[in-house]
Amino acid sequence: MSRTTRAAQGAVTQDAFLGGRLTLSQPRQGYRAGIDPVLLAASVEAEAGHSILDLGCGVGTAMLCLHTRVPGLRLTGVDLDPTVCDLARANARAASAEAEIVTADLRDLPMPLRAQTFDRVVTNPPFFDRADGARARDAGRDLGRGGPVPLEDWLEAAIRRVRPKGRLTLIQPAGRLDRVIAALHGRLGSLRILPLCPRAERPPHLVIVEARHGGRSPLRLASALPLHDGAHHGDDRPDYSRQIERILRNGEKLPIDR
Repeated sequence: MSRTTRAAQGAVTQDAFLGGRLTLSQPRQGYRAGIDPVLLAASVEAEAGHSILDLGCGVGTAMLCLHTRVPGLRLTGVDLDPTVCDLARANARAASAEAEIVTADLRDLPMPLRAQTFDRVVTNPPFFDRADGARARDAGRDLGRGGPVPLEDWLEAAIRRVRPKGRLTLIQPAGRLDRVIAALHGRLGSLRILPLCPRAERPPHLVIVEARHGGRSPLRLASALPLHDGAHHGDDRPDYSRQIERILRNGEKLPIDR
């Protein structure tokens, strides 16, 4: 449930996540967080005291979902859009999270941030390349779903911020997995890949990928996890699987190895 309010940035909504344990302000128009950042946060192994970097943080959905499950994290978020950065700061305050939100192009990060590395880097890069010609009519949604930074540059910025023994976790369309693996090859190791499919017997449409700085173990590919029950959606009621429902409503962890 959401209610529309007016803010200095324009119309925003107050939206409940994790069964109401987290409430986030989001722009009413433009890119709005769905389940992708929630699943991303659920797959991250973290503990109190860890430093977390969320590249392309938007209004802070992924890092604040992670904070809700694991209090005591030190959060840093980066986004190009100053409006959503303001909302991310407000959302972090409302969630009592220790967070620094930086408005910057991830290809040209401020020097203090370039001097830092993090225990965990999480990111949900835009799913479409501008080079493919895909555009959304709404400018905010276009930036969130197909921004100006190529995937390889996005991953390069993320890889550079992972400290020794730290981990990078990201979510992407399954069709981009080859590019993700190519970017990580020789840089981060011990890859863990969790495919997500809409329903059983359907091909995966998303993948969650985890990689570790200094990792040497072989790549592990988990069996695909269906997001929904049944062969098709019969009516307007949600039909998430029990495991996905527990993640979305109760904030449970999603083991990437399953």
